[in-house]
Amino acid sequence: MPDGYRRTLVRQIAQHAHSEIIGMQPEGNWLTRAPSLRRKSILMAKVQDEAGHGLYLYSAAETLGADRNDLTEKAISSAQKYSSIFNYPTLTYADVGTIGWLVDGAAICNQVPLCRSAYGPYARAMVRVCKEESFHQRQGYEPADDDDGRHRRAARHGAGVGRPLLVAVAHDVRPARRRVAELGAVDGVGHQAAQQRRACGSASST
Repeated sequence: MPDGYRRTLVRQIAQHAHSEIIGMQPEGNWLTRAPSLRRKSILMAKVQDEAGHGLYLYSAAETLGADRNDLTEKAISSAQKYSSIFNYPTLTYADVGTIGWLVDGAAICNQVPLCRSAYGPYARAMVRVCKEESFHQRQGYEPADDDDGRHRRAARHGAGVGRPLLVAVAHDVRPARRRVAELGAVDGVGHQAAQQRRACGSASST
């Protein structure tokens, strides 16, 4: 295998693996606060899936001679990147649904072609990852579905209302001091928890 191809594969697979692991954090924040036991069990299964995806991908990188501990240190020190979408805090359970519906949906579009990667271990890992991501997308779509039957079912399972959980910020007509605050991304893994605490604190004080 050419050295340049090997280096590129390690960098891409590592970035993908980091994204899967970091992607557990915004949703993991709601494991104890999901609105029902059913939604907690769904969310816990999803977070476990994401951990598994990261392990598949780290294992694929190890077949190229990379060291998992070294990759982890590079992620923590920001020497390697991950998907910046996971730097945004999940202030409500509706954000969890949005991640599943839109973020995982976009991931499927990006990752399906990787199932035909020239590197076998990566391609085989991606086949399983894409199958599981399709379940995650459907789980995320449920709170936002416009079908009345699904609304009633969502209400029975903890949403508390017979209407969608998601509200577009652009259509927020409340007074300015009560509107949903716009949140910027944060840099690095270490700042994510602090940003989450600040955002939740400001939301509870309004």
